[in-house]
Amino acid sequence: MNHATSSALTAREAIQRALNGEIGAFVDGRILTGSGDVVPLTVAATGESMVGYCDPDVEGAREVVESSVRGAALWAATDPFERAAILRQVSRAIGEHAEELAQLESATIGKTLRDARVEAAKISEMFGYYSGWADKVMGQTIPVPGNWHTYTERVPYGVVVAITPWNAPMFTAGWNAAAPLAAGNAVILKPSEFTPVSTVRLAQIAHGAGLPDGVFNVAVGLGRTVGVTLTTDPRVGKVSFIGSVATGRRVGIAAAGAGIPTILELGGKSANIVFADADLDRASDGAVAAIFSAAGQSCVAGSRLLVQRGINDEFLALVAEKAARLRMGDPLDPSTEVGPIITPAQFDVVRSLIARGIDDGAVRLTASELPGEITGSHLAGGQWVRPTLLDGVTPNNRLETTEVFGPVVGADVFDNEEQAIARANGTDFGLAGAVWTENVSRAHRVARAVRAGTFWVNAYKNIHVAAPFGGFGDSGHGRSSGPGAIDEYTQIKAIWVPTQTAAAPFPSLTY
Repeated sequence: MNHATSSALTAREAIQRALNGEIGAFVDGRILTGSGDVVPLTVAATGESMVGYCDPDVEGAREVVESSVRGAALWAATDPFERAAILRQVSRAIGEHAEELAQLESATIGKTLRDARVEAAKISEMFGYYSGWADKVMGQTIPVPGNWHTYTERVPYGVVVAITPWNAPMFTAGWNAAAPLAAGNAVILKPSEFTPVSTVRLAQIAHGAGLPDGVFNVAVGLGRTVGVTLTTDPRVGKVSFIGSVATGRRVGIAAAGAGIPTILELGGKSANIVFADADLDRASDGAVAAIFSAAGQSCVAGSRLLVQRGINDEFLALVAEKAARLRMGDPLDPSTEVGPIITPAQFDVVRSLIARGIDDGAVRLTASELPGEITGSHLAGGQWVRPTLLDGVTPNNRLETTEVFGPVVGADVFDNEEQAIARANGTDFGLAGAVWTENVSRAHRVARAVRAGTFWVNAYKNIHVAAPFGGFGDSGHGRSSGPGAIDEYTQIKAIWVPTQTAAAPFPSLTY
């Protein structure tokens, strides 16, 4: 076999095994191929052409919605205990297919196999967690003046559209499907046009585990056709979106124009704050994992490293040394720790932003040359960026507030707690952040003061479906996980029942 095509063939073979080589929308339990523009896919690790598929165009997207409307009616009418049992079956089935899903994700998007395996297990956990909520969607009895029995019910929206990003398609598909399904909605997943494969396979597995036709559909295709249709169709009850600020705003505006509410999880420029009293070895491990895992292609990446002045040189030397030891290479090799940039466009963005940061005065503390296992192999044509630590990223540097979405961290010093908090809050983002300190009181003060939806103390990047997740400001609104996600995916209905047949005359309306 020619080394120049081995990774591409691996990706094609993975698609062949999973989907019989067909990429298309998953509707009513079957794959429907489109007939519109061809969407090409490439292998991130080698840069080679992998396979293409056809956009289903507007009519294809409408067909997916029609199926989901039927599925929503059926699913909402299903006994909640039966819904819970089916979701438990889905959780088990995903667990049984976890290795297959991980291999597929790694082969088709370049995510490291070690990360993909963790994510596949987490998806099974997501469905298991929300299966426990499916039969616990409850209302309240509310005392009101007069002879009335007044109570509320939580009712599903009907059809929920979840638009997911290219950096973690399989993980975000599970994250954005399990809760609305538990709440009684039908779900349409719209993955990035660049990374549709694992989402289609996940829906196949869920359907095979007992989800009825139309309850869990996937609409693959372009944003200008499929995305626009799904976010403006009045039959859609709610839209959740994960992605960039610019696209999220367009989605929010389009959906609002159609009267559709949204949950938006957008970008981040999260601050990782290290005080002089921190355990520097542990904090440097955390700083490396915060930005270089998933090659920095993570919304919560710790892309700003703020270090107290007295320890700055020592700490950055530790981070640089540990970054240099990270293993880059074939994503399907279980020992690989850093994979490629997933899309060609993002590859160009990352390299451009590194250059801009240096132009603005930052100093690179890590090597720029790729390791020999990449430059001397068939991987040389891939979208590779070496883990990059830049010192001197001051408030005047464009990297201070620009999301890179790659393995690039900008570091700078601070003198005291007030400065650290001010710098952490010095962006329009508000998704995540962390503080490293042995001072318990300081840890609580900083955690409270930094404006972020998720904040860690002496840790980084720990998330779980049981905890709420989302952002402030440009990082979005709404929470797509935790118990509150059931509220996000249901509406409250108030029901009034008179308790006396000879009640007083109806009061005049005051609303």
